Amino acid sequence: MSRKIRNADEMFDRRLFLAAGGGGLVWAGLVARLFQLQFLEAERYQDLAEANHVKLVMAPPERGQILDRFGRPLASQRQAGRVSVIPEQMHDPEAVLQRISGLIDLPEARRARLLEEVRNARRRNAGFLPVIVAQELTFEEFSRMQVHAVEMEGVDVQMASTRSYPRARDFAHVLGYVARASADDLERLTTGLVPEDVRIYQEMFRHPDMRTGRQGMERFAEDWLRGRPGRRRVVANAHGRPLWELQQDPKQAAVPGKDLYITIDAELQRVAIDRFEGESGAAVVVDVENGDVLAMVSTPAFDPNSFVNGISGADYAVLRDDPRSPLYPRAHGGVYPPGSTFKMVVATAALEAGVIKPEERIRCPGHYRFGNRTWHCWKRPGHGAMNMHDAIKQSCDVYFYEIARRAGVEKIAEVSRKFGFGHTWVLGMTGARGGLVPDPEWKLKARGEPWFEGETLNFGIGQGQLGTTPLQLALMTARIAATGAPIRPRMIGLGPNDEDDAMLNAPLDTEIMERMKAGMYGVTSEGGGTAYRSGDLGLGGPRLAGKTGTAQVRRITEQERRTGVRGGAAIARELRDHALFVAYAPADNPKYAISVIVEHGEGGSRTAAPVARDILAAAIKMDSGRAPAYARRADASPQSETGDPA
Repeated sequence: MSRKIRNADEMFDRRLFLAAGGGGLVWAGLVARLFQLQFLEAERYQDLAEANHVKLVMAPPERGQILDRFGRPLASQRQAGRVSVIPEQMHDPEAVLQRISGLIDLPEARRARLLEEVRNARRRNAGFLPVIVAQELTFEEFSRMQVHAVEMEGVDVQMASTRSYPRARDFAHVLGYVARASADDLERLTTGLVPEDVRIYQEMFRHPDMRTGRQGMERFAEDWLRGRPGRRRVVANAHGRPLWELQQDPKQAAVPGKDLYITIDAELQRVAIDRFEGESGAAVVVDVENGDVLAMVSTPAFDPNSFVNGISGADYAVLRDDPRSPLYPRAHGGVYPPGSTFKMVVATAALEAGVIKPEERIRCPGHYRFGNRTWHCWKRPGHGAMNMHDAIKQSCDVYFYEIARRAGVEKIAEVSRKFGFGHTWVLGMTGARGGLVPDPEWKLKARGEPWFEGETLNFGIGQGQLGTTPLQLALMTARIAATGAPIRPRMIGLGPNDEDDAMLNAPLDTEIMERMKAGMYGVTSEGGGTAYRSGDLGLGGPRLAGKTGTAQVRRITEQERRTGVRGGAAIARELRDHALFVAYAPADNPKYAISVIVEHGEGGSRTAAPVARDILAAAIKMDSGRAPAYARRADASPQSETGDPA
């Protein structure tokens, strides 16, 4: 009996040992697994858990500023009031929008579009995403909306970042503007990118605060200015609706865009605009020593702030249909006959070709007979016997008819291109044009007709098919003022390289350039000069040297020749001649060159020359060409950097 009991006890002990061992192993496994979960793989499972309720949403970058040469802001970011609605929180969207329209200006057509947008968001299960109702609220509108927002379902009133152009119209044609990215913009910006980057760009530009450059420097320097988007960690519910934002991970923060410096002096630009006094036209000022463009004025202009959040069709139609064409970039995209401002080019061509000596005199009786046609001089009685200096000074047409005929169209066209005519100087802007330097090859190709020698005579006084821009005329003048030295024009001081890195460096004889300078000085500072009264800058010493020009916009009839050419109030404004003037100053030590065109201003000496004189005087007084702010920066490099998407 005792043996059986002992065996039973032993069996129980074995079973107890086995059970205890098995239990111990289970507990050891549980502890090991807990250790693995709590310590070894804690971060992994935390990430998995967060993935169920934490979403990464796009954080748009802050766009870089555009600054003038001295660091004054021309385009920047600012905070502005904005109203948006959350579709899923609105029981009656139509009633809410109607209520909002009683507090701020919200036209009926805009309400109808918003209502459709809200309904579409709900159909796409995207009702948690905000729909922008209004932006750029005034202080009074923002205050009213803040007070009443709590009374309306799904309405959110907040301050948001927006692009701002503090000098409004002053730089419209230089800077351009930004706007919401269209389908065409996205195609342009994503061409050549891999699919993942295309997806990121599409997501980035869907953000309500995101804009892209549409024109001007804003478009040219898009990669430089835009920056790189980041990510924000947001707690979301089971439906994906954001509830609150978690602490920002510095590694995922958006990288702001870089600042862009341009060479223009904002204060000189303002002086130039004021000086036009409501006239339509353009002015360009260039630093003779380094090619910096110091002023680039096209007037009238538009307000780029109107485009940032979308311009209405009615407002755009007003700009488009305005007879003074405020959307037209006259300074670098306007093509005009240069008139007599072109005569230095013709004189240079004749001297280079050796067809005339500077002191040879050509008699001007007031007209020039060639073939069976008569060409007239602007001075009906004629100028008498003219040498080159006097012909430039008094702008004798007959003299230039003759030397143009001697030099020939091919030589004049060759020298024109040396001065930069026919070249499209982009300089980081959109809308630039190259004009036209006509020659027999061009005419045969464009019109299928031979060149007639009579056309060369018109070419010789800057008329006919010749087309130039105010920017080209300013560069021509700078090249003369620099006695033919090479010039590289530029408008970007610190930022991406300009795609147009061309130079004015074709060989020009210094002796010939000295003669051109002497002739231009005679125009403003010697008796008989066509702009004799404009030479004094009013600065107690420095004078300017220049050349007048008048560009015809209509043909003068023979009857008018006999009875007197009509002008002023006798003809419609759009039929009056354009007034031009090119100049540099100080005359004895050139620093600044300028071109001015006053549309339908008639006489260059009467209308354009005083404008140029006052702008040059301001440039000298303000020392617009002094060392710019970006030259003092340690990282001042013209090398381009792209803002690749995150």
